[in-house]
Amino acid sequence: MKIARILTPSGKTEYISPTSETTGNILSGSIKEGFTPTSESTEIASYLSPLDPPCIFCVGQNYREHALELGNSIPELPLIFIKSPNTLNHQGGNIEIPKRLESTKVDYEAELAVVIGKRTKNVSLENALNHVFGYTIANDVTARDWQKEFGQGQFCQGKSFDTFCPLGPYIVSADELTNPQNLQLQTQLNGEVMQNGNTSDMIFSVARLIEFLSGSKTLLPGTLILTGTPSGVGAGRNPSVFLKKGDEVTVTIETIGALNNPVIEEPL
Repeated sequence: MKIARILTPSGKTEYISPTSETTGNILSGSIKEGFTPTSESTEIASYLSPLDPPCIFCVGQNYREHALELGNSIPELPLIFIKSPNTLNHQGGNIEIPKRLESTKVDYEAELAVVIGKRTKNVSLENALNHVFGYTIANDVTARDWQKEFGQGQFCQGKSFDTFCPLGPYIVSADELTNPQNLQLQTQLNGEVMQNGNTSDMIFSVARLIEFLSGSKTLLPGTLILTGTPSGVGAGRNPSVFLKKGDEVTVTIETIGALNNPVIEEPL
């Protein structure tokens, strides 16, 4: 089932199962409890981020070709960092280039995002996917200068500016998307294909990431895991390509859909 979180024309927040671009059937329930269709339908005024996660875990350099394009070795263990929840953005929401703490190197990163459905700790590799509620699309927007030049090796600052985690527009439930390791994902910048990869290139599979992240710590229901990005990021190009005011970024993942975001400068 495809699940979206939306604003209705009256301003109410609802979870729906979309029936078209502009309408959907209202769902009852939650990510923790699961969703049940109701007999009510609604028009869609706008899409919201499909969830408010308690934590956003991210994985760096998890695609072989991406690690190589940045001149890095293949990691032996997942490289984990956390993105702040204030970064959440939605379908059609503006990506804001930071101006107060100015960045001139804002980059795009198409990523498959995993939504954890139940409390998960010390889960086995074989059982890991049974803890997944569903999958959605993320753009792990990154200020490369704050990540590398000004961040002293810490990823948090460059990854955590407002609007830097567009998400959605849908979650596809795990019972419908049963194999996350063979999905084509693509980024288009102003209509030009910049990234075109497949989740089969992941160094650490979704199941392995859940096994690793749940080791000795609890993943709460709704926890979001961004699983890494394929090659083709702006920082890996020669010359580099970074986002600027007036750009439009579209990330697509087969079976899930397309996530589109225009780029503006941060209003001061």
